[in-house]
Amino acid sequence: MKTLVSRYNKNHIAQLPKILFQGRIIVVQSEQEVANAVDYLKCQKIIGIDTETKPVFKKGRGMNPVALLQVSTHDTCFLFRLTHTGLTDELIDLLTDEGIVRVGLSLKDDFMQLCRRRSFLPGNFVELQSLAKEMGIVDQSLQKLYANFFEKRISKSQQLTNWEADVLTEQQKRYAATDAWACIQLYEEMQELDKRGYMLEIIPEPEPPAPPVLTPEEIKLKEERKKARDKRKRERKRIKEKEARSRRKERSNKEIVKNMIA
Repeated sequence: MKTLVSRYNKNHIAQLPKILFQGRIIVVQSEQEVANAVDYLKCQKIIGIDTETKPVFKKGRGMNPVALLQVSTHDTCFLFRLTHTGLTDELIDLLTDEGIVRVGLSLKDDFMQLCRRRSFLPGNFVELQSLAKEMGIVDQSLQKLYANFFEKRISKSQQLTNWEADVLTEQQKRYAATDAWACIQLYEEMQELDKRGYMLEIIPEPEPPAPPVLTPEEIKLKEERKKARDKRKRERKRIKEKEARSRRKERSNKEIVKNMIA
């Protein structure tokens, strides 16, 4: 019987063998290609869904619109480049069709971001995080879930790359396809374990690290640094107050001169 853990040690993930999608990857960049891809996908019983967005590194700037929509079957993954095609009628139909099982992780967030491109009402979908929660699993990221269920590592090295680039690299394409395909693998394994049963090892939440014990010398140094910071703050405050008084005096003198002239 398979044993799962409620919490997965992230330090263990780096030691696991890496897993990559080995099937067919098709990049979709035109409306006709979208229509052809959707015709193929609507014949499937189950599809895995994920999205990618160009990261923003400047503080205060909002998120970019979704750049890539990945939709995978067991052996083929379509990468829809929304920066080229937009969210077409065919894609909306695929995301709302009730005859297909759509599986993903944090799909509610993905659909919310997709609606920034074009508003639509998503059809029914399977949320893997909800299934994991029902199974007693606390760590619900895709990487930790896959490691927990399969003892394999999904690399996140391409996550913060430019998904709006003119040409996607082979590493980007393989990464994006793996995320969508892995959702199908997880869903089917969860369904199978629900039938066969599994063991769950409860891992307690780790205790917060204890504060460091300082030596008398370190305590003295810490106090001296605090005194120096406080002194600099008082000096900056004194300078600001002096400058403010000087500006008020200057404005007052100008008013006096103005009244004398009048």
